Amino acid sequence: MTSDELVELLEPTIERLGYELADLEVKLGGKDGVLRLFIDKPDGIDLDDCEKVSHAVSALLDVEDPLPGQYNLEVSSPGLDRTLKKVEHFQRFTGETVKIQMRFPIEGRKRFRGTLESSNEENVVVLVDGQSHTLPIATIDTARLVPEQA
Repeated sequence: MTSDELVELLEPTIERLGYELADLEVKLGGKDGVLRLFIDKPDGIDLDDCEKVSHAVSALLDVEDPLPGQYNLEVSSPGLDRTLKKVEHFQRFTGETVKIQMRFPIEGRKRFRGTLESSNEENVVVLVDGQSHTLPIATIDTARLVPEQA
């Protein structure tokens, strides 16, 4: 089962509980496999939230059995350096500092670190050293928030 198929399976249950499935990681193989879910809600995530989602998702995974072999289920918050994957993520964090790695060079570079100026269904615009760069979402390899230094 692909990551996208897993999202389709798990997202409705997580959303019914009042959370967003912000991201997931799947690493299978041997007895050290892991399915890691990152959940979010507007006022943040605490341990009780993680436990609630873990119990619900565990029951669903037991019934559906979508992944081969043994793995551990982990549920946590996205953290301060959260991954941005969905258009909604980019829109929510407009004005924040981001670090973006592209699959292919854009304007001669693959790495961009700067202020997220805007986004739409197709592109994000990042201000780096006073210059705006338009980056196609479809070719972003990874995008993360950069936590502010205290």
